[in-house]
Amino acid sequence: MSGEEWKRSQQVGRSTRSHSRSVPSDQMGPPRMNLQTEPYLTQAARWPSSGRHILAQFDDQSVVVYQAYRPSIGDFAAEHGHFGGGFKLTRMSWIKPNFLWMMYRCGWATKEGQEVVLAVRILRTALDTILAQAVHSTFQPTLYTDDEAWKKAVASSDVRLQFDPDHDPYGAPVERRAIQLGLRGDVLVRYAKEWIVGIEDISAFVHEQHEHVIGRHLAELWTPREDVYPVEDQAVRNRLGLS
Repeated sequence: MSGEEWKRSQQVGRSTRSHSRSVPSDQMGPPRMNLQTEPYLTQAARWPSSGRHILAQFDDQSVVVYQAYRPSIGDFAAEHGHFGGGFKLTRMSWIKPNFLWMMYRCGWATKEGQEVVLAVRILRTALDTILAQAVHSTFQPTLYTDDEAWKKAVASSDVRLQFDPDHDPYGAPVERRAIQLGLRGDVLVRYAKEWIVGIEDISAFVHEQHEHVIGRHLAELWTPREDVYPVEDQAVRNRLGLS
């Protein structure tokens, strides 16, 4: 099933989900979102404190990844539901399933060229395909016999994998490692044109929540609900190095 076929199957009886909280009408912040959100502190208590994990928002059919772009690219994607305009299929594009890792990279949408934060919902089967093809961006002696074998794997794969320290809302690193995936070639084309279920500009939500971070009011901070994404294929889990 393609992203377009999935979207058509969801049209009948579909309701739009907003934040998972209820607030008075005179205190409403950003527009309603399809993302489910939850208090950050509630989630932080639930998440693993260390190890390599894929934190993401997902359901049985789809999963959310994040990207941040300049308005000329981000606005086009949010309006059309796919990437085009200034988006270049000839350059590697990095996706991040973890919201706070995206916030660290884009400075809560304050960095130049990363002002528009997109929540990109893709088919869950697409993420599984991406993970199955991922090759670490640095040599892993437990996976490859030598440096040449790793370089051959990198050259033959359209997906690059990195695990970096995850970060708290203030940008401080934590022990847990977060994943990011670099896409190129045929995988990038399929991501940009085929696998997308929907794209949402969540920049207003990001700015609203950033105010709580600036004010150091984490009890008021809401972030997209995320749980550990299950990778069922043990061979893929081992190659990714998941905890």
